[in-house]
Amino acid sequence: MLANGQVDGKQIAVPVGANTMALVIDLKAFEKAGVEARFGWTWDEYFTALQTIQDKLKIAGDTGYFSIMYLYDLYLRQNGKAFFTDSDLGFTEDDLTQWWQDGYKRVKSGLVADPKKVEQVKPKSALSAGLAASEFTWDNFSIRYEGEGESDYGLAPIPTTDGKDTGQYLGSLMLSAFSGTKHPKEVAQFIDFMVHDPEVGEIMGYDRGILATTEQYDAFKPADASNKGVAAYEDEVAKAGVLGKITPHPSGADVIEAAFLRIGGEVAQGMTKPADAAKALFSEAKAAFAG
Repeated sequence: MLANGQVDGKQIAVPVGANTMALVIDLKAFEKAGVEARFGWTWDEYFTALQTIQDKLKIAGDTGYFSIMYLYDLYLRQNGKAFFTDSDLGFTEDDLTQWWQDGYKRVKSGLVADPKKVEQVKPKSALSAGLAASEFTWDNFSIRYEGEGESDYGLAPIPTTDGKDTGQYLGSLMLSAFSGTKHPKEVAQFIDFMVHDPEVGEIMGYDRGILATTEQYDAFKPADASNKGVAAYEDEVAKAGVLGKITPHPSGADVIEAAFLRIGGEVAQGMTKPADAAKALFSEAKAAFAG
């Protein structure tokens, strides 16, 4: 994980936790519909499972996968591309148009939850509100669902293009210090405390992802099902050997992520056609990179 904080061989940030993308599922819904999420399943198998859930339980299968930039990045990585290059987008307008077209069709068919209802239940997730049976997110974010919803929730594998490669990597939350600070010693002490102190690890648990240092990882023993599930999922992903190197994010990536979510939402609601939406995203990305 240290490598995540390195640029040109220099350590510019220290990781405090690691996470990876996952599919959070309503365990009761999947069981009731008789469908199983397993490592190596394809996108076709995933959408077929969601169709079975829709047919049998009369709820949507997914909450709105196609607005999530980090999921699209995994899909692109599965197909030999990536969301970002060192200084630009790593896909074409046609690629994105197709992704959003497919997503909109699934909204219209009811396979993906009605975006208006998704908005109405916020800040609650559409998954924990019972509007759909699955939602893609970072694995450590999954802890929220048990507190919000009435069902039981678990982590399932990311669907694949080829039956093996998920495109996943370990992302990190990191701490850095301003090189011109007047208090370098205190700043270093604070970072050291947040990264190494066992008691901090016990308190934070997996809120920031799997703990980055041995001292903190060993200090925190997950007792509840949600945290145990995160630990088990990370172990499973590591053993599956699917984790690759992180895709570098150029300056402006956070602006583009927000734009991807917003414009994807407009597509879902039928306000913007997929081709126009792709054009708009590329235009906003160009401005973000220039800024």
